[in-house]
Amino acid sequence: MPTAGVTSEDIRRGLEHLGLGRGMKLMVHSSLRSFGWVEGGAEAVIQALMDLVGPEGLLLFPTFNHGRPFLEGGEGIFDPLTTPTSNGRIPDTFWRLPGVYRSLNPTHPFAAWGRDAARYTQNHHLTLTMGEDSPLGLLAREGGMQVHLGTTYACATAKHVGETMNRSPCLGYRTEAYPVRLPSGEVVLHRTWSWRERSCPLTESGELLEAGMEARGLHRRGKIGECTVTVFKLWDLLEVVWDLLDHGHGGFPPCARCSIRPRVVATTVPSDWPPEQLQLGAGRKRIGKGPGTAERERSAPAATG
Repeated sequence: MPTAGVTSEDIRRGLEHLGLGRGMKLMVHSSLRSFGWVEGGAEAVIQALMDLVGPEGLLLFPTFNHGRPFLEGGEGIFDPLTTPTSNGRIPDTFWRLPGVYRSLNPTHPFAAWGRDAARYTQNHHLTLTMGEDSPLGLLAREGGMQVHLGTTYACATAKHVGETMNRSPCLGYRTEAYPVRLPSGEVVLHRTWSWRERSCPLTESGELLEAGMEARGLHRRGKIGECTVTVFKLWDLLEVVWDLLDHGHGGFPPCARCSIRPRVVATTVPSDWPPEQLQLGAGRKRIGKGPGTAERERSAPAATG
């Protein structure tokens, strides 16, 4: 028999029971359907999260379109004020709310609410799509958490942050360009990543990531209604990803010996990123070990001589 429906308050209390609370910075992957029935729908889930972390915390959602506007029959442009996300009902409701900021990457924009939401999103189109300075990369570097609401490691976007910081050669770094309509109405070309020509056997399914996190005791799980909730530190997942990329698994080679490369499409352009920052491991070397590096960079005194 299915369980009874849940309320916003049930969701907030359930997340508190898993150790989440005021002032935290959360990346949220979500499935509204996974709860069974929610009184108030997607808006109630979002309100629970806002009440949980408060305005001094931060909520980050994927609001990706995965390039759909640029397929045949699509609008041919990304507009942060109108383009829907294919990440589900909750994210598509979230980015439309007052006080939520949305980044300007043409295929993989993030949306943020709370303290420093503007800072997290404002330069996304100027950096690597899933790099160390992307919204999710910054969140991982600043000690942020991942919350899966009825979703699995298969959709954990943070694995791509790990791949990008590793500068895995299967991805293209700012190697596709698409039209973006700015809030001012001006249309410009913005760059995004190139997806790989075929799946990564180490990270794509999420099964090896889940096994690694479970073996290390790095995630917590609980139930809210019918929804299975998984919570973990983003940086912990990055380290599990890097272990796989460095060593391979089950006969699949590490990044250094993998033959998978980025796709080439009509919109492919040469990367504009510094060549020395495209070498294998470059992002990891730049950032160093452990979260907190982004905050240290912001607070470091400026050079005076």
